[in-house]
Amino acid sequence: MLIPSIDLQNGHVVQLVQGERLAIEAASPEPWIERFSRFPRVQLIDLDAARGRGDNASMVADICGRLPCRVGGGIRSVERARSVLALGAHAVIASSALFRDGAVDVGFARALSDAVGAGRVIAAVDSRGGQVVIHGWKTALPITAVEAVRALEPFCAEFLYTHVDTEGLMQGTDMGAILAVRAATSRRVTAAGGITTWDDIDRLDAAGVDAVVGMAIYTGQLKLPR
Repeated sequence: MLIPSIDLQNGHVVQLVQGERLAIEAASPEPWIERFSRFPRVQLIDLDAARGRGDNASMVADICGRLPCRVGGGIRSVERARSVLALGAHAVIASSALFRDGAVDVGFARALSDAVGAGRVIAAVDSRGGQVVIHGWKTALPITAVEAVRALEPFCAEFLYTHVDTEGLMQGTDMGAILAVRAATSRRVTAAGGITTWDDIDRLDAAGVDAVVGMAIYTGQLKLPR
């Protein structure tokens, strides 16, 4: 399954290369809301909230009211998760807050799961150079994605695995790394990072993995069905 993504920054829809360099910016989300309206799942990330620089709550609420969104960005507390769900999100995506002192923060993962239900929690596990990375992919931890997934499995319904090495580059992804995560859990797995073609998406689908795609859609390299 293809899951299109919408990233919000300063009230605009954006696409960043490697999470840093601005490549695409659109003042209005309307064309993308219309294009993504046929999809059963859309990924919505509030980059400002993720970076602790305010948020785009009104846009999140508007988009969640019109598209079936799973929302990430700044999910660092149970209260924040509840507020995002109250905006209309179907699920929350937690990432850096799931880790502490170089390991999985089981206490927070359990508290989040207990508070909102594991079925509404997506655990984001991002990997660069074979190690889990957090804090905007700047801090590397001494654990692998597979190790993180195994520890987090009791507390979520789905994993979002981002292969940071290939994210935003539109040069393909690392199927081996994704399939290793797929083999490590019985939960649903969605992959992101360099997924560019329908062949990539079909290969992942055959392995039971959904695909989040951003840059390839926004540049027009991946043509969406009409």
